[in-house]
Amino acid sequence: MTPTSRNAAARAVAVLCWIAVVLDGFDLVVLGALIPTLTGGDVPWMTPAQATFVSTISLVGMTLGALSIGIATDRLGRRKVMIFAVLMFSALTLACAFAQNYVQLGIFRFLAGFGLGGCLPTAIAMVTEFSRGRAGKASTTVMTGYHVGAVSTALLGILVLPTLGWHAMFIIGAVPGFILAPIMYRHLPESPSFLLASGRRAEAEAIATRHGLVLPEVDQAPEERASLASLFRGPLLRNSVAICVTSFMGLLLVYALNTWLPKLMVTAGYSLTGGLWLLLLLNAGAIAGLLVAGRVGDRIGLKVAAVAWFLCGGVLLAVLSVRMGPALLYPMVFLTGCFVFSAQVLVYAFVASNYPPGVRATALGVAAGVGRLGAIAGPLVGGTLVSMGLGHPWGFYVFAVVGLLGALALVQSTVIRQKV
Repeated sequence: MTPTSRNAAARAVAVLCWIAVVLDGFDLVVLGALIPTLTGGDVPWMTPAQATFVSTISLVGMTLGALSIGIATDRLGRRKVMIFAVLMFSALTLACAFAQNYVQLGIFRFLAGFGLGGCLPTAIAMVTEFSRGRAGKASTTVMTGYHVGAVSTALLGILVLPTLGWHAMFIIGAVPGFILAPIMYRHLPESPSFLLASGRRAEAEAIATRHGLVLPEVDQAPEERASLASLFRGPLLRNSVAICVTSFMGLLLVYALNTWLPKLMVTAGYSLTGGLWLLLLLNAGAIAGLLVAGRVGDRIGLKVAAVAWFLCGGVLLAVLSVRMGPALLYPMVFLTGCFVFSAQVLVYAFVASNYPPGVRATALGVAAGVGRLGAIAGPLVGGTLVSMGLGHPWGFYVFAVVGLLGALALVQSTVIRQKV
């Protein structure tokens, strides 16, 4: 194959995984977009307390999905599990459109969480293994799909909700997954790293040649069968503990700020409208940060970059506790989004490039799964601080400390593998 055709084949893997993450992002935030409609009106479809239950049980499903599908990916292969995850969350998102009450909706969202939670670590494992030494750029670029999916949800809600109602949001969101799955079945290759770890060198060489990848000349000894226990013993123990703590802190920050930043800014004396604009700036900064962070990580090292990103995010959060004018505040919030949101993705990239192929997806699943516990804790921490009247300035100080703890935990990790 020519270099051009090999580049095109490698890009096709990245594009398919990116589209899957876009759909994953859509399905992750669609419930939040619909809660005002489902809990509003003279006769609400469900109460705020019931909506909280559905939201929380969805995150629990995602946590379990990340843990279980990560293991399945290392045992069954990236390709099979990726297609299964897309079909699973698409089918259960479609089922949500026909839920008759909040209990049914909660069950469907919980089950959909298994596919949603498993899609991201599998996608990152795939793009990392086809990135040809640019794991940071590949991981952060594919994660922009999440934010594209989130923006698409908001735009679709503006267009669809007034005329077609909330059921249509679930239906429209489910259809693309059923289109993507057969395309992935036809065009998405299996990971050569997985094939090598499984002793299937001939198949791995054929795929590597087609995609311009370089395989080790000598087969490594057969790797231990992927399991959660394998990550917490021997040389992987220290790394796995560090990654779990860092991921918990990283997603705690992301979900706490997305949930409570407008309220925190109101308690600091800014207007509600200004708080909402700051939330938009925070997420705009996230996209910009993702595009920059991976490239920096590939140059200076993913661990070094992730530690620096957590530290910078913590410092910026502490600075936001100071009352300032719009000319300074808006750039500061944008920069905070750049560092805080990208820090966790750099952790994923570090995991993907640092763990052996035989347990790579399992490690990513653990990082994402434990991170989801932080995602549950984040809004609770923010809500507790606000309810106690400590939103400003202590809320910013607490989140700054969380960023510092994430950096300190990651410093304890070691570089096991230098190459993907």
